Amino acid sequence: METYNTDDIIFALATGWNQSALAVIRISGESSLKALSTCFSRPKSLLAAKNATLLHGYILGEDNHKIDEVVVSINLKGHGYTKEEAIEITTHGSLAVITAIMNELSLHGMRQAKGGEFTLRAFLNGAMDLTQAEAVHELVKSQSQMERGLALGRLQGSLHKRIEELKQNLLQAMAVIEVQLDYAEDEVEDFDFPKQIIENTKNDIATLLNTYETGRLYGQGVKIVLAGSTNAGKSSLFNLLLKQQRAIVSDIRGTTRDYIEAHTTIRGIPVRLYDTAGLRDSNDVIENEGIKRTKELLDACDVIIYLVDGVDEDTIVDTSIIDNPKTILAYTKRDIKHRKEAISISTITAEGLEHLFDAIIEKTASGISISDDSTLVIESSRQFNLLEEAKESLNSALELAAIDMGLDIIALELSSAITSLGGLTGEITSDDILEKIFSGFCVGK
Repeated sequence: METYNTDDIIFALATGWNQSALAVIRISGESSLKALSTCFSRPKSLLAAKNATLLHGYILGEDNHKIDEVVVSINLKGHGYTKEEAIEITTHGSLAVITAIMNELSLHGMRQAKGGEFTLRAFLNGAMDLTQAEAVHELVKSQSQMERGLALGRLQGSLHKRIEELKQNLLQAMAVIEVQLDYAEDEVEDFDFPKQIIENTKNDIATLLNTYETGRLYGQGVKIVLAGSTNAGKSSLFNLLLKQQRAIVSDIRGTTRDYIEAHTTIRGIPVRLYDTAGLRDSNDVIENEGIKRTKELLDACDVIIYLVDGVDEDTIVDTSIIDNPKTILAYTKRDIKHRKEAISISTITAEGLEHLFDAIIEKTASGISISDDSTLVIESSRQFNLLEEAKESLNSALELAAIDMGLDIIALELSSAITSLGGLTGEITSDDILEKIFSGFCVGK
């Protein structure tokens, strides 16, 4: 991998690039302690430090002037996140201090880490498999408690364990077939083709594949647009869902002239919510531009909540939007009038919101029920593609067996399925794929 030189000593800021009480700078690589000792106030103590110890001192700059008072934590080779010799420097969170320390590290034989480089080294040194490495990235970018829990489960090895079980099933089937291939037909009595093992494994893979859309939903979130005529209650619902007064609410029609975007969660699903300009005929140039942008959002979103004034019987509705399969029709002002023919909500009392949430989940969750954060769900497109390849190989093996094709040909299909599963955990993965995966991580991970 040209982008990642694993022989270098690397460093990166592990905390956010902003002013804070404390900041953490990570260092990893062979001879990290020796490199840091050249700019640390207690070099002998640092070089003699045992694993998992903390050491107080100062990072020194030119002419041994003190840059900052720090605490360093030491991980000797075979320990810690990367399993390399590694150090974490806890310093004060001044941006000037952080910059000065990182500049000093650069002068002492260390280089700035690239995105995902620490996790790549953890993978290469056997601290985790590829599914767990991907889970690190998913956990860091998680936007909801459910997504956090699902990613944490994968980080703790739930997907790795499941993939290993599937591989062992196929290896068992391969062993049965190879016995038959190694001996003449008359030397093996009562040969039973392992059809049931292959079918069960294929079905288990299909079950995992069925979780992908739900995994993507919890990982990437859903775009929801609030649409409807002016004064239908869009801004009021927007504020209610956010639990804050973000959008201006007024009796004057056409108050919202451009869309407003905000992030929230609905039943654990990350949501990008849009309040939009009311849809109506207008001679106002600015309002018409807002309506144009609303229509563009309607094409790009995942769910449209089309709000209709539940009291005004003369409200004109846009049937083209209502008939859109992405649309949920909801009547507002339930506290005044309850419309029983559709979802009816009140932005004053919050009545009917649970029914609206039910409809959103039905539109987005692909029929998969996630009861808690221990459920095994895949989110990575790489994982989906490899599982799909494994399933197709098993399909081919079963089809070939049905027409009495030679066992050697069937064994090739089983071997291909095992290889695909091995690619999931990183047993068989090219450098190009590894570089693509880890380059998407944040620096410091």
